[in-house]
Amino acid sequence: MHRMENISFETTFHKSPIILTEGAIVERLRREYNIPLDEHIVHAGLIYNDTYREVLADIYKQYLDIAEAFQLPIMLMTPTRRVNKERVLRSAFSDKDIIADNVTFLSELKSGYTTSVYVGGLVGCRGDAYAPSESLSIDEAIEFHLPHLEAFKKAGADYLFAGIMPALPEAIGMAKAMETTELPYIISFMIRKNGTLLDGTSIHKAIEVIDASTKMHPLCYTVNCVHPDNLHQALSVADNNTPLVRSRFMGIQANASSLSPEELNECNCLKSSSDIELANSMFALHKDFPLKIVGGCCGTDKTHLKRFAEMFTMK
Repeated sequence: MHRMENISFETTFHKSPIILTEGAIVERLRREYNIPLDEHIVHAGLIYNDTYREVLADIYKQYLDIAEAFQLPIMLMTPTRRVNKERVLRSAFSDKDIIADNVTFLSELKSGYTTSVYVGGLVGCRGDAYAPSESLSIDEAIEFHLPHLEAFKKAGADYLFAGIMPALPEAIGMAKAMETTELPYIISFMIRKNGTLLDGTSIHKAIEVIDASTKMHPLCYTVNCVHPDNLHQALSVADNNTPLVRSRFMGIQANASSLSPEELNECNCLKSSSDIELANSMFALHKDFPLKIVGGCCGTDKTHLKRFAEMFTMK
């Protein structure tokens, strides 16, 4: 079998009922492999150390192998959520082209796989994702994020992904900056069980406003680092159980813990659950709110992703 070439991410997104994303990366590097992470850009500089690069590649390949085994398309994301001009200049890698080098690193991992593999440019809010008060205004976000978004386009990324966005204004600015690149893009929120972003905006309102603020809309909206049970509860709130949310909200990278954002942020130990427990929660969520993009975040590994793949390909 040969991998289909030149099928765009946007085409696959619209045609495929299920797309995998990776499972946890950062937490596994920290806790499973005891690899030191940069204070400013976290794991984006690991590709410049041969040993660490090999470990990082192995983790990504574990997820690629699962996608290959079940013949599901997969979205890989560069380890660059904390990469921006400010942080790069403060890091030990200010002389490197971090974005281009990480896009190349992931692109090289695609070799030998027959399933569709897409490399996305991962970005995040400027401040603490758990502190919405630190978020940028719309205009500030456009000015701040546009340079690194353009760098991803120049490097050949297949799509853009804004992860763990806690507040609406910066998410709007991020979307407006992303649309100028003309790359397909996705906005992913950090939410509470009550159905709001951390700044109190409902999921419905956030989608409504971002769609109204952009000409080239996000392909869809998702959440990061949220347990399926918490998302299930959030989407069940009357304000969010709407045709708009059902048609535009399409994915989750699941945290294996059901703690609140604040509890997770303040917890010094990793909270997890078994692959079966998490998959059961994912199944219950998907039954009531069908999703297209599924993957893992903190507390997950290849066992969780494999269980998701089994569940979504079960006839």
